[in-house]
Amino acid sequence: MTELIHKNTITSYKDFQFLSMSDNKEVKLSKWYFGGLASAGAACITHPLDLLKVQMQTQKGKNISMIKLTGIVVKNQGITGLYNGISASLLRQLTYSTARFGIYEAAKQRLAPKDGRPIPFYMSAFLAGLGGFAGGFVGNPADLVNVRMQNDVKLPPEQRRNYKNAIHGLWRVATTEGVLRLWAGASMTCSRAVLMTIGQLSFYDKIKELLLATPYFNDNVVTHFTSSLMAGAIATTMTQPVDVLKTRAMNAKPGEVKSIVSLIKNTAKESPLAFFKGYVPAFVRLAPHTILTFIFLEQLRINFGVVKKQN
Repeated sequence: MTELIHKNTITSYKDFQFLSMSDNKEVKLSKWYFGGLASAGAACITHPLDLLKVQMQTQKGKNISMIKLTGIVVKNQGITGLYNGISASLLRQLTYSTARFGIYEAAKQRLAPKDGRPIPFYMSAFLAGLGGFAGGFVGNPADLVNVRMQNDVKLPPEQRRNYKNAIHGLWRVATTEGVLRLWAGASMTCSRAVLMTIGQLSFYDKIKELLLATPYFNDNVVTHFTSSLMAGAIATTMTQPVDVLKTRAMNAKPGEVKSIVSLIKNTAKESPLAFFKGYVPAFVRLAPHTILTFIFLEQLRINFGVVKKQN
């Protein structure tokens, strides 16, 4: 290290930091299932915001504000009404997020250069997209039940599905509507998951890398918070139109949505902004969910991660 500095081969703080990191004998890496656990933990806190987002996205005609909608839910169902579908939400995270984080982390660690440098962003985005697609497909059944359970409170009593929990919902859908119905809206779920995972995982890693390349940030909670907040904003903007279409397709009655094209046309007839219905609660929900997920994930990595020696 000293010889390199004297030879003026270090041209930036980033090079100095990298060489300093190379002196460390060991680093800690996440296990493949840490992402699912971290996401499930975050979902326990942010579920009410997710429920309000779903109900705003399925509104037709006059829009109801988030605050007013919260009052309606609490008045009709009580505080526990804000946690309708929590079992499906947890099941979704344990399938969807475990798959996407697991594939991304495993592939990233396998393809990472031996000298400890991060993989290029284009490769990170590709791996994130691949993991997101797989996660979206695996998690679609739980996501469908989650959307229905969250939206049930809006329906008249005689039209409610009244799923007792996620497993009961999966069983009801499979037995009354057919197994394939569990993958209703899967194309949009997978598309959204690709964009979401790129926006969250690859951008989080890139933003964190850029922050750590400055003398103002270290690998701590402040950096994790800042990186995840910015990644959450990017992910919300990228995914909101697809999220609206996915929610409507999943909540539709059998035969109501003839094709994705017809769904897009019907939504566009309302107004271009219809594709961004629920954007504020989506960001309000996704930002803390993203922040909590990565803070939990980083703490799992730091305290229980796999120790790997650098060459």
